[in-house]
Amino acid sequence: MLDTTEESPFVVALIKLLIFTGARLSEILTLEWDQVDIERGEARLADSKTGRKTIHLSLPALVIPADLPRLAENPRVIPGNKPGSHFIGVQRPWQRIRTAAGLHGLRIHDLRHAFASVAASSGPALPIIGKLLGHTQAATTQRYAHLAADPVKAAAQDVAGRIAAARQ
Repeated sequence: MLDTTEESPFVVALIKLLIFTGARLSEILTLEWDQVDIERGEARLADSKTGRKTIHLSLPALVIPADLPRLAENPRVIPGNKPGSHFIGVQRPWQRIRTAAGLHGLRIHDLRHAFASVAASSGPALPIIGKLLGHTQAATTQRYAHLAADPVKAAAQDVAGRIAAARQ
């Protein structure tokens, strides 16, 4: 869907970065090129909602900035129309994208929740998920713990299987 949309490549990059990083909208909107380290696969933010933060860029996330043009008059990865400004007005293109995808009612912040939900159901410990999201309080990440039932069941099966095999 995002690869066939007629939205700006910067809007598409913004949405993809939100999907593949779990970052906050404001973190991606204000991201500057000098904060992105492609070699290390990181975006290092001096300030975010919770202070200094490193956004870990997976392979799907790394290709996104690599495909974007850098505007000489703007240090932002997702630039606005005015020199030096970040993109403003994401809600209208977001509404068009989600409507075309049949995702009515999906909020842009739900992309962050989806990232956390997939992480919680994939097995990483909650402290790791908290680090990915930049949470400073474990209780904030704990909201996603209910989604981790399948990995917990798989772990229980694995442990019980090892114990059963050891007593034979």
